[in-house]
Amino acid sequence: MSTNTNIIDRKANFGLLMGGVAILASLGMVDLAYAQDAAQAIVPKIEPSVNKGDTSWMLVSTIMVLLMILPGLALFYGGLVRAKNMLSMLMQVSAVTAIGMIAYIFWGYTLSFTDGGGANMFIGGTSKLFLKGVDVTKMVETFSPNVMLPEYVWIAFQMTFACITAALVLGGLAERIKFAAVCAFAVLWPLLSYYPMAHMVWWWAGATSAIGQSADDLVKGAGMIWGWGALDFAGGTVVHINAGIAALVGCIILGKRESYRNEPIAPHSLTLTFVGAGLLWVGWFGFNAGSNLEANGYAALAMMNTLVATAAAGMSWAVTEWVISKRPSMLGFASGVVAGLVAITPAAGFAGPVGAVVLGLIVSPICIIFCAKVKSALKYDDSLDAFGIHGVGGMIGAIATGILVSPALGGTGMVDFSKCDPSACGAYDYDMLAQVIIQLKAVGVAVVWSAIASIITFSAIKYTIGLKVDQDTEEEGLDIAEHGERAYHL
Repeated sequence: MSTNTNIIDRKANFGLLMGGVAILASLGMVDLAYAQDAAQAIVPKIEPSVNKGDTSWMLVSTIMVLLMILPGLALFYGGLVRAKNMLSMLMQVSAVTAIGMIAYIFWGYTLSFTDGGGANMFIGGTSKLFLKGVDVTKMVETFSPNVMLPEYVWIAFQMTFACITAALVLGGLAERIKFAAVCAFAVLWPLLSYYPMAHMVWWWAGATSAIGQSADDLVKGAGMIWGWGALDFAGGTVVHINAGIAALVGCIILGKRESYRNEPIAPHSLTLTFVGAGLLWVGWFGFNAGSNLEANGYAALAMMNTLVATAAAGMSWAVTEWVISKRPSMLGFASGVVAGLVAITPAAGFAGPVGAVVLGLIVSPICIIFCAKVKSALKYDDSLDAFGIHGVGGMIGAIATGILVSPALGGTGMVDFSKCDPSACGAYDYDMLAQVIIQLKAVGVAVVWSAIASIITFSAIKYTIGLKVDQDTEEEGLDIAEHGERAYHL
């Protein structure tokens, strides 16, 4: 009995021992499983997220672009007109801006930055009319994969671009256009010209969507000019050529001021014009550097180029005047500042600083020729030289971008967005002649599109509500005749 009992006890103890081992083993497996899960949790999947630093920068940039318009452009233009038209200039710029903001959230945004289906090469669709589907949770992509901005920030930033483009056109129409015609223009012209141009030049699928896609696939979903590979960092074609051509067409259809005799009419306050030019220069950092959408080295490059190109162009205009007329003028320096800002706009994030200086030195003498000689020879009344500075300066900048982007000239080179993940994004082989040809094509489309859209716009207004004030109103001044106020009581 005792032997059998010992055997039974040993078997029982062995069973208990093996059971304990089994329990410990099972617990170990559970711990191992938890450890594996924890290890997987340490390397989470990268999800798109809003970058707070970039968002803050874009909020500031949006405010800076608004500063360019109100009061920057309003004062710049206001100082250039005669005293009797000062308030009308302020009112026109303000009205175009206000109307442009409302129109942009109603239909401008969706026509600029959504997929246009069968017409996608030229214009967006209607999926976001009245900002349908946009709320505080919605995001849009920057130029880096999975780096996002709140969609409202993107909309507000692009809204200010639409507003300033339409406001620039007023420089060619100053001192004789009806206020009602200005309001009609603010609705109709962006619909026909600005929104399609913005879509053609800037609409594409985005950096994350581009990863792994072929170049052909990228082009299929992009605006026509973007698909060509044209470079326009901040709006040489979309803003300046577009506005400059519209100003030229508008001033021809509108007709000359009654007092215009192919000689410049003296500005009433160069002090205000200087203040306006200064505000434009400061605000333009938001315009150019903000167009990078991220606060990084490319934004810093755009800021640097905006500084030095503008400085070079201001001095180039003044020195050219000094050589021709023996006196450098403040108006000339201010005009050169704006010409430099215009020219560097398409190249701001592509050119090197030395290239930006060269561009600034070149653009001013060419703009002087158009503002003085060409305008006088062709006898059109571009009141404040909107075409001579913005149209011509925009063309020079857009074409020069194809040259100055060259790494051999200090430029950034060009990025292959079909390989644009963080480890593979880089410059590809650059062909200067091919790129310049692409830039010329983009300029040609911008000129033709804006001209046709502007002819339709101004003709429609002229033959409905009328464009031009009568002679008595022009002689009295638009301040009193159209708004019942005076800028000055002296």
